[in-house]
Amino acid sequence: MFNSTHIELSKSALSNNLQFIRQHLKEEVELSLVLKGNAYGHGISQMVEMAESLGAKHFSVYSADEALEVFSVAKHKPTILIMGFINRQSMLWAINNDVEFFVFDRARLEMAISCAKECAKQAKIHLELETGMYRTGFDFAALPDVIKLIKENSDHLNTVGCCTHFAGAESISNYVRIKKQQRAFKRYLSFLNKEGLEFKQVHTCCSAAAIRYPNMHYNMVRMGIMIYGFWPSDEIFVEFSNLTSNPGQDPLKRLITWKSEVMEIKLVPKGEFIGYGTSYLAHEDTLIALIPVGYGYGYARSLSNTGRVLINGMRAGVVGTVNMNCIAVNVTKIDSIKIGDEAVLIGGEGANEISVASFSRFSEQLNYELLTRIPQNIPRIIK
Repeated sequence: MFNSTHIELSKSALSNNLQFIRQHLKEEVELSLVLKGNAYGHGISQMVEMAESLGAKHFSVYSADEALEVFSVAKHKPTILIMGFINRQSMLWAINNDVEFFVFDRARLEMAISCAKECAKQAKIHLELETGMYRTGFDFAALPDVIKLIKENSDHLNTVGCCTHFAGAESISNYVRIKKQQRAFKRYLSFLNKEGLEFKQVHTCCSAAAIRYPNMHYNMVRMGIMIYGFWPSDEIFVEFSNLTSNPGQDPLKRLITWKSEVMEIKLVPKGEFIGYGTSYLAHEDTLIALIPVGYGYGYARSLSNTGRVLINGMRAGVVGTVNMNCIAVNVTKIDSIKIGDEAVLIGGEGANEISVASFSRFSEQLNYELLTRIPQNIPRIIK
């Protein structure tokens, strides 16, 4: 392998997480695995391969290019749903290949009708409703016009789904806002049903909402961060944990382990600065190891003098400024260290673990942000 770093993905961890999630869904509720952001940094191709082998049949993505990647690697013809960006060219491709997509304004609805006519095939659409997120979605005033347009073009449209997205279900501070959204969605959906629009799938819940608001599962949920083994927030984990017989025990398992290796070992004399500038002064003779990973690999510069890695099962702190391609770590207290030793950037070794959450605390990045910033060209290996 020519790469200085790689990522390992645990299929058994994914199996565990999917089993846990399905235990908390009714049998009739479909689970859509959200693969946006390169599958939260885990790799779309690798996630599709593992998930399909574990029985997954529905994937949600943000954009058409992500949908194309899922379509290209999938072996069992899963349902693919585009929740965000799609232009005319990619919409024609989506319709021809039975790829479903959100419709959230009149222009997109008209484009779906036009493309369906050109393809001589129905467009499979999901109506997204604006219930208070104020991002994308039809508001209530637009619905009569939407209904009219759909009915007039029923030969060209298959209104598969109706959906919305909650504005921050992972935080109790949004409780009142989310409850307001729930009431709005129920009212909008009832209006659509009375006007003769019925939907195969109705979906509102992401990971956080699925745990916090089970009454809003309807018949599909879109689960992202939890399938990868992470809770949407500490708050959601605490809330769930308090309802179980094993409080504090995390039932989810992380899929990702990020590794590199020791490239160089150097003794820094007492009183010398390490790396660029003067951010770290050696207060004693200090043995450092150089790891060929830096901010060019998604290892944030804000982890300078705060980040940790595991070498030989022991923690080693980052010393000095994180470079584009390299970090230095203090290995003074690690015995028998040598060039080529494995360095774990995320994951466990022995009794210790470097968690993604620890990164977010050191660097003020969300779990989601850190994971999706890991470059796509770093190899992902299924274990």
